[in-house]
Amino acid sequence: MNTILTRPTRLLLALLLLSLASAARAHADASTLAGGFWSGLLHPVLGWDHVVAMVAVGLWGAFLGAPAIWLLPVIFPTVMALGGALGVAGVPLPGVEIGIAASAIAVGGAVALAWRAPIGLAAVVVGAFAVFHGHAHGTELPQAAHAVAFSAGFVVATGLLHLAGIALGLLVRWPAGTWVVRASGGAISLAGLFFLSQAFL
Repeated sequence: MNTILTRPTRLLLALLLLSLASAARAHADASTLAGGFWSGLLHPVLGWDHVVAMVAVGLWGAFLGAPAIWLLPVIFPTVMALGGALGVAGVPLPGVEIGIAASAIAVGGAVALAWRAPIGLAAVVVGAFAVFHGHAHGTELPQAAHAVAFSAGFVVATGLLHLAGIALGLLVRWPAGTWVVRASGGAISLAGLFFLSQAFL
């Protein structure tokens, strides 16, 4: 399991360090390659509805174990990038905010209820919700941002949030840790209910 986590962790950290170095040399203008990447990297982290859902994906993957521990965090950003392309292209998607809130409710709830879904079904659930997250990022793409760099930034940020969820989810190796993980899933689901209420205001 350590081998599975080491390679993606190193890659994501390397990309993050490269972006920091580039951003330090560049202006803050989001239209530049570095500025667009930095803007995209911060975008998911500044929205709590995105944060809790992305952490939940890693949490559920760790709870389910291999191959979900690496498959779900790969499927989510991959499909999210496609959703982002739809948003950038201006393709309408109804109920985006509701879909984002529902992702936290559903995935957090799956962890809280200890639902060991078949890997295919778990992948479909995660992929379906990823479209809403990606579309929101693509639609909110700053006018001046470098689209490809911005997209790469939010995909990397998503991966890092998944890793945070995986790290927490690994507590399931211990009996007491399982309850901590399930409680975290419950908290995420409750946060999703709050975000859902805000979507109707």
